[in-house]
Amino acid sequence: MELDDGQRQLLARHGLLAPLVTNLVIADAVTHLSLSEEQKQQALQGWAKRQNLRPDPAVISKHCQMQGISDEDFRWQVELPIRVMLYGQEHFSHRAEQRFLKRKTQLDQVIYSLLRVQDAGLAQELYLQIAEGEAEFADLAAAHSQGPEQSTRGLVGPAPLTQAHPKIVEMLRSGQDGQLFAPVRIDPWSLIVRREKLQPAVFNDRMKMMMTQELFDEWVREEVQIRLKTLCSSASQH
Repeated sequence: MELDDGQRQLLARHGLLAPLVTNLVIADAVTHLSLSEEQKQQALQGWAKRQNLRPDPAVISKHCQMQGISDEDFRWQVELPIRVMLYGQEHFSHRAEQRFLKRKTQLDQVIYSLLRVQDAGLAQELYLQIAEGEAEFADLAAAHSQGPEQSTRGLVGPAPLTQAHPKIVEMLRSGQDGQLFAPVRIDPWSLIVRREKLQPAVFNDRMKMMMTQELFDEWVREEVQIRLKTLCSSASQH
């Protein structure tokens, strides 16, 4: 990509240089791929569903006019997601399982109940009520919890296990489904936690696609940095 200093500075100032280079990296990678008629139709149907539009010629023509793009540009945009998927399968899917194993602890999902209050004495009292069956966790969370989980009656998730505070992660990972933990202090809160269900990540077809996409995105970011560095370097030499 050839840009003079003025063009590069204008794009950079408006935050458009990196997105443009990103799109060019992707285009260079996938443009050689040939799609079958079935894949083209699949891409068109996917576009129509995302846009909540009918994929008939009149609708497409109006869309192109509104966007100021040609029919060829439209087809490129519509088919890009499936081209990216095919490129990822060809170049990165063989590394997907290795990526999954490396990231598994970050991909595990958990559902848990949480109740937080600032008063440690109140936390202990509420914990005993739950532990002894005198009250339901959900009822007490709705009545007393001082965090956003109050609106969900204490229920959190499914969410990535590692999103929680490290102390809570350690409790949830080491515990059993249904286990109620004594109040733990994470200033300024005293928290009562009960693990409801741990959902370990599984390497299935969906996960393979997700890991493949991650690897592709990572490769694109690296390529973008190389090209941006080259652009900046060539600009500084003028």
